[in-house]
Amino acid sequence: MIDFSIIWFAIIVFATLMYIVMDGFDLGIGLLFPFNKDAVERDMMVNTVAPVWDGNETWLVLGGAGLYGAFPLAYSVIADALSIPLTAMLIGLIFRGVAFEFRFKATETHRAFWDKSFVAGSILATFSQGVAVGAMLDGIQVTGRHFSGSAMDWLAPFPLFCGVGLVIAYALLGCTWLIMKTEHELHRKMSALATPLVIALLVVVGIISLWTPFSHDAIAQRWFTRPNLYWFLPVPVLVLLCSWGIIRAIKREAHYSPFLLTLALIFLGFSGLGISVWPNIIPPSVTIWQAASPAISQAFMLVGSLLIIPMILGYTFWSYYVFRGKVKADEGYH
Repeated sequence: MIDFSIIWFAIIVFATLMYIVMDGFDLGIGLLFPFNKDAVERDMMVNTVAPVWDGNETWLVLGGAGLYGAFPLAYSVIADALSIPLTAMLIGLIFRGVAFEFRFKATETHRAFWDKSFVAGSILATFSQGVAVGAMLDGIQVTGRHFSGSAMDWLAPFPLFCGVGLVIAYALLGCTWLIMKTEHELHRKMSALATPLVIALLVVVGIISLWTPFSHDAIAQRWFTRPNLYWFLPVPVLVLLCSWGIIRAIKREAHYSPFLLTLALIFLGFSGLGISVWPNIIPPSVTIWQAASPAISQAFMLVGSLLIIPMILGYTFWSYYVFRGKVKADEGYH
């Protein structure tokens, strides 16, 4: 018998990872604006994603819709428990999107306002996403089929630290994206900024990797008991190797490998999160099967998803292929 819950969990995980990757460097550009005051270079930074950024949130919508339809219990509990950070995330995304478009059309007098709105929206959206992930990893109280905690449970040191960590991760992703997509002075500025960001992210990942098992016995047993220890040991080893590889690639003035290695770093972090919580969709106690909708509903939704997802992938691949290559100062899409 087909286990539709596992299939849908895989689809939601895939959609979430695609969103993190594609909107990650998009938000990362907004996070990097304060490090570059030059108006021409700021336009170049935005122009690297201007032709493709509109489609990045599609994956967020797909993941949210899949969670609502395939795991309604998880959707209702998470929406209840994380209503404040999720609302803050949406406000941040709206501000970022409006500022992104308006800054191109604004006069010089108003351009500074929209640039600041772009930065603020990017920080708010990124930080809120990190807080939400940290709060879920920290655990959500569920009694029966309802959220039984406080609306402010997310306001704790661990989720807030995860928010800071995601800001650093997205900034690094945006930085290596710009290394790949720009040249000359802007390329050199981003190359100089990337190494400190790699080191900062490595420190944050190390702290979270120790903080989590020390706070939760179940996660400690998952990672540090044999034979799991041997199976999962490659994850932190690869994190160290990828971090070293990014720094080395930047010193060698490589253009593409820093971004590819950063993607690998993001994937490894996401894998570590999955290892820690599986098979729970609401840590620490609600599994994907307990939160699932009826199999007939999941099967019906799967038919539509198998039609839509290849179309989204095809459009995404084609748009990035068409707008490949370096962005120059005299090029623009608005």
